[in-house]
Amino acid sequence: MLVIAHRGASTDFPENTLLAFEGAVAQGADGVELDIRRTRDGALVVSHDDTLADGRVVVETDMADLPESLPDFASALHSCRPLAVVNTEIKNGPGDKDFDVSEQLAAAVVAELTRRGELDDGRHLISSFHLPTVDRVHALAPRLATAWLVGLVEDPGELIDRAARHGHVAIHPHHVFVSDTFVAQAHAAGLAVNTWTCDEPDRIKWLADLGVDAVVTNVPAIARQALI
Repeated sequence: MLVIAHRGASTDFPENTLLAFEGAVAQGADGVELDIRRTRDGALVVSHDDTLADGRVVVETDMADLPESLPDFASALHSCRPLAVVNTEIKNGPGDKDFDVSEQLAAAVVAELTRRGELDDGRHLISSFHLPTVDRVHALAPRLATAWLVGLVEDPGELIDRAARHGHVAIHPHHVFVSDTFVAQAHAAGLAVNTWTCDEPDRIKWLADLGVDAVVTNVPAIARQALI
């Protein structure tokens, strides 16, 4: 089972920062999960929230005016180069202040990976809770791995079928909704199961024994030790 550092090694470093991504590398993570939003001037910035601590909205602020701790996408990717997996979550929820039905951010992420020559290197996995967002990524770059993030799971079979029908390669449930049935159904549909966000060593070992493909965790060093 792969260990993916949630927003970097976010227990030991400020989340979604270059320090957190470099810390994930040092702690033996297989990959990093990071969050992408867009700024007013069209830059791609690593930020989980749509609003800064001072109340400014990210999409209404130019990149140069954001806190220095928020890296742009290119800098984040550079810091993650030693890792086998970079899971970029595109933040574009209908309730977000920067929600955009035209999926500009999805197109911009694909364009940046294309510019860097990394579209087909097998390291990148693009995910979102908003299914149309990863659908857009898949339409623009069918060879780029995409995954659907899901929260409350009432009917895993229906969600798994939808993800598979839409051409995605993985489904990302919260770990409390993972079961042997969920994993078996997903694998039968050809989907990987990458679960979030689990920091408890015994639970991480249980997920691995269940056949989960990757765990997203705030404590990559602890997760790595749990899997020995």
